[in-house]
Amino acid sequence: MGSFSIWHWLIVLLIVVMVFGTKKLKNLGGDLGGAVKGFKDGVKEGGTPADDKTAAAPSQVTAAASGAEKATIDVEAKQKS
Repeated sequence: MGSFSIWHWLIVLLIVVMVFGTKKLKNLGGDLGGAVKGFKDGVKEGGTPADDKTAAAPSQVTAAASGAEKATIDVEAKQKS
């Protein structure tokens, strides 16, 4: 009852293919791959600009607060799709 042999795994694979069919398994694999790729792109995209924006924001705020006049800070908002 320890580990399964190759024959056990082949029988399980055959049953899974018979139950779901190859087309559903192919679509499921493609959807899962697309989700992983999208997640990786989101992590890469979200990490870099946030560091640049946070580094620039305090210098702008201090420059505006230290001035004699009240100044308006222009910022650019980006929407995620």
